[in-house]
Amino acid sequence: MIQEVTRRGLFWMAVLCLASCAGTFGSEVLSRPEEYRQVYEAKEKYILKAVAGVLEEKKMGKNVAIDYAGNRVDSDYVVSGEWRTRTHARVKRINWKECELTLVVTTEKKTDKGWEMRRLLRKEQYDTLFSVIELKIYEEMSRMY
Repeated sequence: MIQEVTRRGLFWMAVLCLASCAGTFGSEVLSRPEEYRQVYEAKEKYILKAVAGVLEEKKMGKNVAIDYAGNRVDSDYVVSGEWRTRTHARVKRINWKECELTLVVTTEKKTDKGWEMRRLLRKEQYDTLFSVIELKIYEEMSRMY
């Protein structure tokens, strides 16, 4: 119950953050996708499952696939109007108790010249996404025991 209330709060916080920058929403063109990183105290498999779960729940990618051997999560594009989005994640072990998650959300807008990569998420939205992933990690860890 508490997790659901927290998730809803984080979701609405992300929506409000996106709405606050509506004037510049998706106007900045990028040459390559941005990467953001977060460190978690969990094993790779829990982080991978959590990321895949969040991507499916939030519809941030289609056909979400986990590559346990390569410690990756990849998705196909989700198209919505003139926009399309896909997500890639990599997990790297730092030490015996910590792993680093690298998250790349690629957002493109359809233009006359084709698909153009745009910045849709800022650092604050990635932080919110990392918080939702952290909750999902704890959920995955509790299922395994």
